[in-house]
Amino acid sequence: MALRRKLALSVLTVSSLLFFYILCMYLENHLSIEPLKHCHGSTQRPSSSSQNSTEPLDRQSNSDQSSHLPPTSILPPELFSGTVLHEHPQTPTPKTQTVTAAKHKPAENNSLDKVKTTEPPYIGDTYMSEDIRPQTNCPDGIRSRVTKTEWSGRFRRDVPVLQWSKHVTHEQHKRLSHYPGAHGWGGIEYKTLEETLSVLNSSANWQLLDDWKDRRNESECIRCAVVGNGGILKDSKKGKEIDSHHYVFRSNGAIIKGFEQDVGSRTTHYTFSTNTLMNSMRSYARAGFKGPPWSKETRYVFLPDHGRDYLLMKAAVTHTPVNQGPEKGKDPSMYFGQDVSAEKLKMYHPDFIRYLRNRFLRSKALKTKYKDIYRPSTGAVMLLAALHTCDQVSAYGFMTPDYKNYSDHYYDKTYHGVGFFINHDLRMEMTLWQQLHQEGLIRLYMHKDFGSNQK
Repeated sequence: MALRRKLALSVLTVSSLLFFYILCMYLENHLSIEPLKHCHGSTQRPSSSSQNSTEPLDRQSNSDQSSHLPPTSILPPELFSGTVLHEHPQTPTPKTQTVTAAKHKPAENNSLDKVKTTEPPYIGDTYMSEDIRPQTNCPDGIRSRVTKTEWSGRFRRDVPVLQWSKHVTHEQHKRLSHYPGAHGWGGIEYKTLEETLSVLNSSANWQLLDDWKDRRNESECIRCAVVGNGGILKDSKKGKEIDSHHYVFRSNGAIIKGFEQDVGSRTTHYTFSTNTLMNSMRSYARAGFKGPPWSKETRYVFLPDHGRDYLLMKAAVTHTPVNQGPEKGKDPSMYFGQDVSAEKLKMYHPDFIRYLRNRFLRSKALKTKYKDIYRPSTGAVMLLAALHTCDQVSAYGFMTPDYKNYSDHYYDKTYHGVGFFINHDLRMEMTLWQQLHQEGLIRLYMHKDFGSNQK
């Protein structure tokens, strides 16, 4: 009898363990949460095919690389509440509800009225919605072309590109505080946001192309050149062509002096985060980068990655030294000139950055422990912002499949191969540029021998 009892107990124990294992496997495969680490007795490692952190997904130049990788945090559930903003004369009219995205399908199936309940909360495919009217009636612009492409279901015209004074409310702060870094207001005090964004209170602050009426010269379409810093531009002789556009966008370590023949001389929009700006000034000083370009037409577009971006923005507008943080005591005029005004300063909306990540560049990095620091590169944000505001976009100096033939930057004196890091996914970005080019949504500059085979 004792032997039978022991045998029965052993069978029961094995059956229980088998049931528990099967249950764990089911939950891990069917719930949209991180893997259940304790089911296997140790932390489960992603398969090699997932390209996790052991094989960096992305390159980033020194100007985009964070000094330290912040620890991953588990974010609280997303709040799906809407926000009512007061109407303002001649400004976008916000809708009364924060709009949520449906599946990435053609527009007729994209109802945008239900929450993606199967996605983890840190994705946050829910955004503020505004009635944003186009600045032109371009007959053959991006807005009309995109409806005929596979991007129709992903492309949103109602997500605000820029944030400004009307966006700062306690309700929005509560909602966006669940997203860290460039994708929200996580870790940023409401007082800091209010003090900074309250000075961005004119039409120039919510329009990326605020002076279009002065530039149009009877043109029906807004033509924009977006200039990256890639080595493919060396000896390209594209300078005059770049400068012939209505607007010229640049970012980070954009060195112009001495390279005008290849990259042009004008800059209407300079995109950066405080971190990438400081790193660029350190890393590329010997190559000739002294800071952002200065000109009457130049606008400075902050990509808010940290609280320090809001602090530098406030200091620049008020013409006072930065009062706290890593840049404490620094005079913002050394970066933007003495005559910088609120009208020349802009800041991307975190909903827009998160929308770009979720809809256009949803990398496998989001399934790793580095999900909190992954974002589209500064150049990618700049190019996709142009895609959402210009009628015609030409991209120069962005990575192409033959990138190994060129140095990392057009101003490198010796060859430096492209580096890949986890906080961006440059391979995915490279594929995206090819797709947008083939769909006719952008015109991507490629080497003649390579580009001629892409049609």
